[in-house]
Amino acid sequence: MLDILIKGGPIMYLILLCSIIAVAVFLERLIHFHKASIDTGKFMSGLRNILRNRNYTEAITICDETPGPMAYTLKVGIMAHSKPREEIKEAMQDASLYEIPRLERKLVILGTIAHLTPLLGLLGTVSGMINAFKAIVNNPGPVNPTLLAQGIWEALITTAAGLVVAIPTFVAYNYLISRVNSIVVEMEKASTEVANLLHDNREEYEI
Repeated sequence: MLDILIKGGPIMYLILLCSIIAVAVFLERLIHFHKASIDTGKFMSGLRNILRNRNYTEAITICDETPGPMAYTLKVGIMAHSKPREEIKEAMQDASLYEIPRLERKLVILGTIAHLTPLLGLLGTVSGMINAFKAIVNNPGPVNPTLLAQGIWEALITTAAGLVVAIPTFVAYNYLISRVNSIVVEMEKASTEVANLLHDNREEYEI
């Protein structure tokens, strides 16, 4: 492995650095999503019953004790239970605008690495071919296959290394984006349901 890294030239160190960063970011985001994930169905079932009983203090306590962006977003809406439905939804939308960027944090790094590493591989390819032709120019007469092979070896290794890093990074990026989108959709559904419940409770109270 070290031999391949050395023969690939200086570009290989940049590609290696990108791979380390990509793995670190992916694992960090994976752990973050795992900690923030909840059983949405169970959570909403319990919260629904509490809200129907107008026990808003208990509902807020449950949201405080539940990790993740959904619980925080719904808590903001519940705290505004005395307001009209439009203002409740607006409060939760504002809260989600704070939470969603936290979910998407560092994902741009994965996207950048997925696009950057093939370009680094291409740069290594160009560098390797330059070294191959430089070897020919600097050694007039019959071409030494060994010297020529060193440049071609560098070109092929960097191209392969760039793709080896880029492909799984791109897959990881899309997987995490799909997780974010799934959480956002669940938040929107839950927010609408809570806003409707709070509005219905308010109308019944006024009657």
